[in-house]
Amino acid sequence: MGDQGLILNITEAPILSPRGAKHFTKPEKSKGKWKFKGQKRKAQDASERPSFKCSAFSSYPVIEVNDTKNKSNKKIKRDSSPKREKKEDGTKGRVAIKTSSLFKNNPEVPEIENPIVKQLQEKVFSSDSFSELGLHPHLVATITSVLNITQMTSVQKMTIPVLLSGRDAMVRSQTGSGKTLAYGIPLVHSLQSVTPKIQRNDGPYALVLVPTRELALQSFATIQKLLKPYSWIVPGVLMGGEKRKSEKARIRKGINILISTPGRLVDHINSTKSIHFTCVQWLIVDEADRVLDLGFQKDITTILNTLNAQSQQRQNVLLSATLNQGVTFLAEICLQNPVNVTVTEDSNTNIKQAAKPKALQDGDDNTSFALPEKLCQHFVVVPSKLKLVILSAFILGKWKCDKKPKMIIFFPSCDLVEFYHKLISSVLPLEGSRPDPGIFLQLHGNMEQEERTEVFQKFTEVKAGVLLCTDVAARGLDLPQVTWIVQYNAPATAAEYIHRVGRTARIGAQGNSLLILIPSEAEYVQALVEYKISVTEMKMKEVLSNLILEDFLKIKRAGGKKAESLDPQTIQERATVLQTKFEDYIHARPETLLWAKKALQSYIRSYATYPKNLKHIFHVRSLHLGHVAKSFGLRDAPHKLGKQLAGSPKKQKRADGHNVVGKKQRFLDLLRSEYSSGMTTKTRKGKKPKNEDEERDTGGPK
Repeated sequence: MGDQGLILNITEAPILSPRGAKHFTKPEKSKGKWKFKGQKRKAQDASERPSFKCSAFSSYPVIEVNDTKNKSNKKIKRDSSPKREKKEDGTKGRVAIKTSSLFKNNPEVPEIENPIVKQLQEKVFSSDSFSELGLHPHLVATITSVLNITQMTSVQKMTIPVLLSGRDAMVRSQTGSGKTLAYGIPLVHSLQSVTPKIQRNDGPYALVLVPTRELALQSFATIQKLLKPYSWIVPGVLMGGEKRKSEKARIRKGINILISTPGRLVDHINSTKSIHFTCVQWLIVDEADRVLDLGFQKDITTILNTLNAQSQQRQNVLLSATLNQGVTFLAEICLQNPVNVTVTEDSNTNIKQAAKPKALQDGDDNTSFALPEKLCQHFVVVPSKLKLVILSAFILGKWKCDKKPKMIIFFPSCDLVEFYHKLISSVLPLEGSRPDPGIFLQLHGNMEQEERTEVFQKFTEVKAGVLLCTDVAARGLDLPQVTWIVQYNAPATAAEYIHRVGRTARIGAQGNSLLILIPSEAEYVQALVEYKISVTEMKMKEVLSNLILEDFLKIKRAGGKKAESLDPQTIQERATVLQTKFEDYIHARPETLLWAKKALQSYIRSYATYPKNLKHIFHVRSLHLGHVAKSFGLRDAPHKLGKQLAGSPKKQKRADGHNVVGKKQRFLDLLRSEYSSGMTTKTRKGKKPKNEDEERDTGGPK
């Protein structure tokens, strides 16, 4: 952008007195003088750089600064709206408010055409009941009475008969279509019929691998319900965050259906003598592509080698809403003569035999994803400075609805979740006249397991609330009655997008999603279209108009007159008041100011981790640091950001006193990925973790 590196703080600029007298401040160490000119903005040609004005409020004047080599010679154009003006009848006009220049010098929001896209659809429900599958009567009764389910979904109708026949399978179906029961029902049916009856001390008969702790807990709860009539079959869960000693005790007593994260299971394979897999008949990998995304290839190899050495024959099942080339690794070494189960409208044969699933042959580049039919997808393009205000206005607007929302907001890193959770819950009053932190919850990988479990259960039970989280909550979790999914930053892949929005509109319910983009990221909409994902634009002005309804943003005016109109000037004033509240909170204490700078640094790091094929849309150089800083409640762009942050490791020094930092280390520091999940907790070399689960958040040896 043309004004990069130029930071303007309006509160420090020359101000006109209420009577219109001109007060000019002569700069220190300069012989020049301030000059005031009411010069009109010239129209720009298409060949010139874009105008830094907001298209949604283009009728209002903006601040223009021409930065020349002579710093003392500056041309400043100010609008007269912040000062008090006397009208003809003697009454005073709008009162001057402290401005954060939210609507000044912004890049123009581009007009985006919404191409017509036919999304892949899946028929979620079938007309068949579980009683038609020949299942054990007690199991059918449990499904009906305990789970309150009478009809099968399409993926269950297609998958259960295949698994009951003893075949390996690759199952691909949209999020929220009931894949857990698709493998859980045939698993329980087959184990209850084993003769002689399964004994607890026999050890695992089935092994279920999942990528995250929350999904492990959820799968364990589902299997537990299915096993209600079969008390002799014991399920168990192993995951990071639990005490290794208590898990070893449960393993010694015996677990027949073992649900675990890969890292934690490998830890027990290496350290727990009582664990064995001689009786294993089932291996199920849920969210198979995500397991590999998290870097568990080595752990999966260890698990498979152990299983192959101890169990001769078993049935293997891979499940996910998205399958890509990464799953080829698992398919080739796990599946034998598999059946590919895919539920889409354009599949002529939904069940087919294949040595290698078609989804893997096509690769990820040409893959289309099925989305829930009742999912309404939106996006909004806003300048960087307005992202925080837009998010807050959206939350406030939905909270004014008769039916309060149950909302999940995704961020790219743990630091950002913690920062925005504290900031938003401390400023926004969703209940009554004061902020209520209880409405806002956070979930990310740096939290203790006990706290994560508590948050997960609480958000599952509440009817309304806002959950700020990383992608730790994006996979497989069934959080009931979620009405809105908000993505504060665009995901790095279409698969991540699918799994995020898949937390709503589950099992045929209505759901909505919103993706927030900045002008330089507008092309991302076209990238989604290539995967047959259709999103509808929501205008920035529409979102900001929600601020008119908020009493805590009212501006006191002379004569006690109220202004509740929807004119752009009033909306701008309300947005500026809200931004000022955020900035006042951040700048009130040194620790909050430092926290904001650390969060900004985390955001820049996450921005550097976008894949190569998206670098033309998401590149660090396209960010205006001063504008981005506004969305963190900072009034100015921090200078020498890295040196200001406390807690950085001490650098070695040469004999001449200069720091020794290699190019490779600087590059790794910049590209340290916090984007994909925020699920890995780092410890310094040689430092002992605070608890057993600090090494790998997703279930590794901790």
